[in-house]
Amino acid sequence: MTDNNKTQAPLGAQALFRGLAVIEAVSGGAHSLAEIGLAVGCTRSTTHRLVTALIQADYLRSDAQGYRLGPRLIELGYKARGQMPLIRLARLHLQRLADLTQDTIHLGVREAGDVLYIDKLSSTRGLEMRSRIGLRMPLALTGIGKSLMLDLSAQEWEALYQEGMQRRAGQPGLRDVFTDWNEYQAQMCEYAAGGFSFDLEENELGVRCVAAPVRDAGGEIVAAISVASAIPYMPEERLEALRPAVIECAQAISAELGWRRAS
Repeated sequence: MTDNNKTQAPLGAQALFRGLAVIEAVSGGAHSLAEIGLAVGCTRSTTHRLVTALIQADYLRSDAQGYRLGPRLIELGYKARGQMPLIRLARLHLQRLADLTQDTIHLGVREAGDVLYIDKLSSTRGLEMRSRIGLRMPLALTGIGKSLMLDLSAQEWEALYQEGMQRRAGQPGLRDVFTDWNEYQAQMCEYAAGGFSFDLEENELGVRCVAAPVRDAGGEIVAAISVASAIPYMPEERLEALRPAVIECAQAISAELGWRRAS
């Protein structure tokens, strides 16, 4: 905020703007009274009063290294995130991807060892698959689930893989894509390096998909998207060709959540 805007603000609002400026200064790396005062343009005594009030309200905290953002801001941040539902933020981007591909589009989140499908745009080709909003499937054996796993350790991959294989043992007719854990791990390493994943009929016979992770402002994977279709419309060459568009869509949704591409 400019000095001119501060001058024009109502008298009661000036203290509010100064308090917000203090929070922004601490967020930007000012940790001592002198640094905060310099950043906000206040005297030491005024800065001290503002900081003290913000500490009392839990917007700031003090430790041996100086002043830090407080727990109240974390709480408000989560509430703000809850008021911007992922489905609503993602829908426009998913619709663009659906228009581009004419295939089924999924949005999913992790629930323990499952992927939970929270949105689906059906194919315009007249094809229908068993996926539906609210369906849960093993993380390790779905394209969208594997994208949700990309940042996990190899030990976590193996545990989810073994869980998924046990659960599918009683489902005859599914394609046995992987011969052993080592082959699966090698594939996951490739996916993690590329920021994408494939489903090559592990989840539904005759259906393939390409998926990519959605990240939040902190870079954590919080969701994933996929484009799926029947094999006649999704040969392996098309999986590869669609990969950039799917990654781009996932990154656009991530940007809506505050994620920024590393320079």
